[in-house]
Amino acid sequence: MAYTTIDDPSQHFDILTRSGVYDSSGTYDLTGLNFQPDFVWEKVRSVSGDHYLQNSSLTGKKMLKSNSSAAENTDGNIESYLSNGIQINRQYDWNSSRTLVDWFWKANGGTTSSNSDGGITTTVQANTTAGFSIITYEGTFSSTSIGHGLNSAPEWLIFKNRESTDPWALWHVGLNFPTDDLIYFNANAANQHDPSFLNTAPSSSVITLGAYENTNQDNNDLVCYAFHSIKGYSKFGSYTGNGNADGAFVYTGFKPAWLMWKRTDSGTDWRIFDNKRDDDNVVKGRLFPNTNDSENTSQDTLDFLSNGFKLRSTNSGGNASGGTYIYMAFAEHPFVSSKGVPVTAR
Repeated sequence: MAYTTIDDPSQHFDILTRSGVYDSSGTYDLTGLNFQPDFVWEKVRSVSGDHYLQNSSLTGKKMLKSNSSAAENTDGNIESYLSNGIQINRQYDWNSSRTLVDWFWKANGGTTSSNSDGGITTTVQANTTAGFSIITYEGTFSSTSIGHGLNSAPEWLIFKNRESTDPWALWHVGLNFPTDDLIYFNANAANQHDPSFLNTAPSSSVITLGAYENTNQDNNDLVCYAFHSIKGYSKFGSYTGNGNADGAFVYTGFKPAWLMWKRTDSGTDWRIFDNKRDDDNVVKGRLFPNTNDSENTSQDTLDFLSNGFKLRSTNSGGNASGGTYIYMAFAEHPFVSSKGVPVTAR
């Protein structure tokens, strides 16, 4: 069996750090990627500020905030998607005294297709190589299904009703009840249980929805981001904390570039770490998807290793004794390439 199908993760996911470039008019190009991005997540680091989530399936600078349940607005700063980055509207950007991070995922270069695999016809932009798709659809508020355009069952789903202030709803393969449990993006709450959320686990072609307004409100426009693990590139799993500074080691099969986790049995903030804000161990720079807080470099420390990550803190947000956590990770490099070449540690 091949070690990986993706030798260079930067063809599908990457990270850029930068300073703001504000002006009353005009645009500028943020480049340096090896692909045209389709899902862009931006966060200012040096001061408090919202998380901006935009995608190339939607026009008109439509933007949502992971730390807010607010409906979609048109205040996004992406003017267009380039072959190697994005064009940013200076009027909506941060000023030069602010530092930011942008996380980028590739779908299908902005090219969408109609998908009728489910009971609702969806508009899908899929990257089957990297296990990622962007799904937009109109809800019916009745039990039905939507096609996701991938060739394997999703393991991580992010839903948002674009027209309402209903909370974000996330499903993850590591939750206790695989079909009914959900967790909110814009809150620090533990996982919730609602039998109307998903009627059954996702399949290789569809996601089955219940009559749940956050994901299936009648006549409302919704978006879903769907992911499944790709060996050597991405991993969606769970772990149990040990409450020890010599914390748990979590095997991913690659050297992580980006890691997000959430405690599910208790109310704690989401955390995001990456290899561009912290280019050596110990990794300390954390951002919180559910808040507008600036970057924090205390408490949650860990190591990015050649084949996973190891916790180095007793903080309950990441390593409480007996605490249960879900995680989502994307690779800097597979542990072993398709040609059998191992990656070096940091």
